[in-house]
Amino acid sequence: MILRSLALSSSSSWSSSSRLAVRNNVVIGGRSRRYPPPPPYPPPPAFVVGGLRDATTSVASPFAPSSSSSSIDGNNGIFIGHSRSHRRWHSSSSSSSISMRRHREEQRMGMKERPRFDDDDDDDQHLYRPPFPSSSSSSSSSSSSSSIAVVNKEEPDYDSLGPTSRLNLFTAINAAMRTAMKTDDTAIVFGEDVGFGGVFRCTQDLMDEFGGHRVFNTPLSENGIAGMAVGYASMGGTAIAEIQFADYIFPAFDQIVNEMAKFRFRSGNQWNCGGVTLRAPCGAVGHGALYHSQSPEAYLAHTPGMVVVTPRGPRCAKGLLLSSIRSKDPVVFLEPKILYRSAVEDVPDADYEIPLGKAEIVLPGSDVTIVGWGAQLRALRVACDLAAKEGVSCELIDLRTILPWDSESVINSVRKTGKLIVSHEAPLTCGFGAEVVATVQRECFFHLEAPIQRVCGYDTPFGLVFEKYYLPDEKRNLDAIRRVMDYSK
Repeated sequence: MILRSLALSSSSSWSSSSRLAVRNNVVIGGRSRRYPPPPPYPPPPAFVVGGLRDATTSVASPFAPSSSSSSIDGNNGIFIGHSRSHRRWHSSSSSSSISMRRHREEQRMGMKERPRFDDDDDDDQHLYRPPFPSSSSSSSSSSSSSSIAVVNKEEPDYDSLGPTSRLNLFTAINAAMRTAMKTDDTAIVFGEDVGFGGVFRCTQDLMDEFGGHRVFNTPLSENGIAGMAVGYASMGGTAIAEIQFADYIFPAFDQIVNEMAKFRFRSGNQWNCGGVTLRAPCGAVGHGALYHSQSPEAYLAHTPGMVVVTPRGPRCAKGLLLSSIRSKDPVVFLEPKILYRSAVEDVPDADYEIPLGKAEIVLPGSDVTIVGWGAQLRALRVACDLAAKEGVSCELIDLRTILPWDSESVINSVRKTGKLIVSHEAPLTCGFGAEVVATVQRECFFHLEAPIQRVCGYDTPFGLVFEKYYLPDEKRNLDAIRRVMDYSK
């Protein structure tokens, strides 16, 4: 009853005789809530993944921006909420409410024209982060917003990149981070034990080269690591954070799912954290425990607003990681740890990028399409070679980017071959392969000559000696190839 009477009080100022704060008939901490109607904001723009894409070129303001700058007085009002449609203003007078609204509107209208892509109808132009305003003046930030970074759509010409070095996966990742830090003074690397190189030595010698203020250790808190990355990137920096094992990424899901992926959307594109790249070793390694062998790409791919990438070898790892670090969207970069030392390739010494959202046809073929990603490509390549000895031509596709995945390349291949096999290390049920299968089934139904096959991990935890029974190896994939080919006989 005390709370109810306070809520119905006509007082518009903070109550000095009670610990409960009362303003505009609102009791902070009480049961009763009577909010003033929200102001009429314009409809939110259309988004594609992490970027803006809309038919208009400007945002109409429902309020007339004030010609003079307004300051915020903490005693005059409180702004609660982040979503444009759920803003609630609490103020002691109508004048302070108008002042607060004008201040927020001036901030929102700092970029008067909405950036546009060259091809506004191309869904591949989704990786976009508006440049952060400079601290010098608002006019400089307005002029800088016209500079738009367009996604690189072309594969690098490796023959023209010059000298190469023989690298394994972890040294290629190290080279990519070194290149990124040399070309971006705001880039920092942090995580558990990264100061001495990390458990897999991916950050080896980076602290000695760039200093402890740019490469440093963090406490054992994955949620804190992800939250720090979001905060640093939201201020315009480039955050390269390491989650020591992908199995440990789950405590950070609150920051990843509710902050990192939604930061741009919750503010109507006023702020973003596109400068975040979270690196995480994933997958089985041959002798890992239950908490060191998981493949969480399907969990992450269920989160719109970010990009999920996984390489299959050193050369693509360097190019994909550089693209991820420089991407305009937050990225989770999953590194198959079994490849850290086992995969070795000639990697260009030059600075190059591989486009995100584009699959690669590793092996052209005409009889059956096989799709995989990450370390699974090793087993799939062996299965394709074995099938070739039996006269079967397999087209092997590496997705490389899990979210957003290149459905067009897969669909075109299946329309040619009429058969599809999807293979991944993660468990079968609700694995990302199910998304690939559902899309192909819808788009290629009348082209299919055999039921689609999924060759995946089993629906059970595994570790240590059970790994060799769990992993979908080349024998299981060869059996799947034989099954789909039997339908065409």
